[in-house]
Amino acid sequence: MASYYYLISSLPDLRTDGDMPMTYDEFLDMCQSNVSESKYELLKNLTLSSEEGPLLKEWSAFYKNLMGELNYQRSVSLGRPYLTSYDKDSVIAQVAGAAMAAKNPLEAEKILLECEFDNLDSLVGLHTFDDRYLFGYAIKLKLLERQSCFVQSKGQKEFKRLFDQVQQRVYSL
Repeated sequence: MASYYYLISSLPDLRTDGDMPMTYDEFLDMCQSNVSESKYELLKNLTLSSEEGPLLKEWSAFYKNLMGELNYQRSVSLGRPYLTSYDKDSVIAQVAGAAMAAKNPLEAEKILLECEFDNLDSLVGLHTFDDRYLFGYAIKLKLLERQSCFVQSKGQKEFKRLFDQVQQRVYSL
């Protein structure tokens, strides 16, 4: 297993409650000269549901279960049956329930992000300068990249726009 002492020690900390310290493309630029071609290709093609690479099978199983539980709870709340099978996990069910009960979608995303980061930390364990750590970091960066798409002011502005449209249609009746 390769060691990436310089690369990993130069990466900024990733936190759920802060801004993204770097983009995924910047991360890839740092990795390009420090990892093998095969690892770089895996990192370049990485998605949140990727299964190929260090740590990714375990992550993918967790992520599928989390998404399955969210879909199940959404279906139940809408009174619809959920026929897709998935591995039930009580901790994941509690997290999904907390996300469903959140006061707004942004708060729900923050709850899910905390759980995802905690899971990645446990999957990485005591690995520090190797592939497992690097791929755990990459997934965290992908999660933060997704989170950065949610801007509260834009969401409120879009909600107001849609609500105004609905009001205009109602008043025109």
